Amino acid sequence: MARTGRCLCGAVSYTIDAEIAAVEACHCGMCQRWSGGIHLGFVAASAAVRFEGADNITCYPSSDWAERAFCRTCGTHLFYRFTGEGPGSGDYSFGVGGLDDRTGLALEKEIYVDCKPDAYTLSGAHPRLTEQEFLKSIGFAD
Repeated sequence: MARTGRCLCGAVSYTIDAEIAAVEACHCGMCQRWSGGIHLGFVAASAAVRFEGADNITCYPSSDWAERAFCRTCGTHLFYRFTGEGPGSGDYSFGVGGLDDRTGLALEKEIYVDCKPDAYTLSGAHPRLTEQEFLKSIGFAD
C-alpha cells in the first residue's frame, strides 16, 4: 500500500511505494531540537520514495552519518536520511505527522531512551534501546 505525505505548504510532497513496517520513537538530543520533542518516524528505503517539488528541499548534514531535510518554503521537517556506510545507508526516516493517512500504524521501538525527558513515558511492550545499544545495532559502536 502506497502512502503519501507533504509539507505544511504543499511545495514538497512524497509517495512511499512500500508498506510501513514500524513506527519508531527517537529521543536523541538532535531529534528533540529538530522536532521540538520526540520524533515519531518510520523508515523507507530510498528506492521506494518519490518526491514532487524536490527543488524545495533543503538538506542539513546533522552528523557524520545523517542529514535532515526541510521545506525551504515553510520549514516543515521532511525526513532524516542515513548517509553513512552500513545497514540502512541511503534510507529515509519520515515523521508520521507528514503522512496524509496516519491510520494503522503502531509504535514498535524506542531509541535513545536514556536521553528521554522525564516529562513523558510511552506505554506498550516494545524494545527500548539506549544510545549505546542503538549505535551498536547500526554498526557505529562496539
